[in-house]
Amino acid sequence: MEIIPGIHQVDGVNGNAYIIIRDGLVIIDTGIPGSGKTILSYIRNTLHREPEEIRTVILTHFHTDHIGGVKALKEAAPNLKVAVHEADAGYVSGTLPLPRYPGFRGLLVGLFSRLRPSILVPDILLKDGDLIEGLVCTHLPGHTRGSIGLLDENSKTLFAGDAIRSDGTSLSEGPRAFTMDVAASWESIRKIALLDFDTLLIGHGKPLRPGAAAKVREFAGSLPVQS
Repeated sequence: MEIIPGIHQVDGVNGNAYIIIRDGLVIIDTGIPGSGKTILSYIRNTLHREPEEIRTVILTHFHTDHIGGVKALKEAAPNLKVAVHEADAGYVSGTLPLPRYPGFRGLLVGLFSRLRPSILVPDILLKDGDLIEGLVCTHLPGHTRGSIGLLDENSKTLFAGDAIRSDGTSLSEGPRAFTMDVAASWESIRKIALLDFDTLLIGHGKPLRPGAAAKVREFAGSLPVQS
């Protein structure tokens, strides 16, 4: 569905994937493994564009439900570039072992990680403040070390990955069970609250608009402050 002119959300990928229409196509996150086919179908049948027009896939973090569709997209558009923050790049490429989570969540992560793409070497390593495809990269560590947000200043839209969640009216923290550093995630939400945006698009949940930044500022004020 088109959320605002030129920005679409692809449903049915169990982890929101977004397509931005520029001169070519920019994709932010790609859902679980198998979601690449759904994204490609949306490009062909809804946008009436060709997969070869995909220029860049930007990953907000390394979790499997955000990188699962990259392989199929890369096969359909071999020249596309994959971008991720430098702190998560090793997890995406497999040069770093995946973090260990305790208890039941650890079992879930272990099972889900078996579905991860075998080889996915990022082409672009992002840092805080980098500009990519007209989007400003904002480092939002906590959920993962290299979690990022992407701010489209023209449309006043922030893509926040799993740093924060929305049901379309209210906000909550990103999923604690799979957050590497909860205190750092609170600081990242406070960082989001300093940005200027009207629409908030997240990794799981519904778009929040209008006035999303004011709602984030209110929510950030309710978070614990570390001494």
